[in-house]
Amino acid sequence: MPSEPSERSGPVAGVVLAAGSSTRMGRNKLFFELDGETLLRRVVRRAIDAGLDPVVVVVGHEAERARAELAELACTPVDNPDHALGINRSLRAGICHVPEGVPAAVVMLADMPFVTTRMVASLVTRYRESTAPLVISAYGDVNAPPMLYDRALFSELRQMSGEGCGRQVVRRHRHEAVAVSWPAAALQDIDVPEDYERIKAELGA
Repeated sequence: MPSEPSERSGPVAGVVLAAGSSTRMGRNKLFFELDGETLLRRVVRRAIDAGLDPVVVVVGHEAERARAELAELACTPVDNPDHALGINRSLRAGICHVPEGVPAAVVMLADMPFVTTRMVASLVTRYRESTAPLVISAYGDVNAPPMLYDRALFSELRQMSGEGCGRQVVRRHRHEAVAVSWPAAALQDIDVPEDYERIKAELGA
């Protein structure tokens, strides 16, 4: 059963997936800078500024470097030694570290620089105004992170195997979900060097 409205007033957790090896980029994109800040710090700071608590950051590739980058931020790094097996393992690791009693978690990706604090906070607001077990971000016809999952869905996220378990849970519960719409431009992510150069130019960074 989804959390009752009375249970939704407490802090919502953040789960930032930041364990990948950036294979297509050729080096770790989490440490690329935009506006004088690494992508990793940028996403974690926005999660914190949106009021998410705790903020669980799943690290894997260059984990010690990531931990050092996050040392001054109010977050909890969690190691995923199986990060090479896909993002699904990171999602499971993050959800498993959300404390008991936290009603929901917002799952974020580290390589989506146009996701803002306001966007994240809006998902939490919509969650608290509803009884839905899922709040999705809709970029036109595309559903993508950040996504908010009620605790009632955590067991599904932990138990499902294979790639795309988050997407599978979204498809399964789409009829119960609340959607928040965002401009398609906010969907941009950074996978290859050309993405980074284009986004730097857009931001004037």
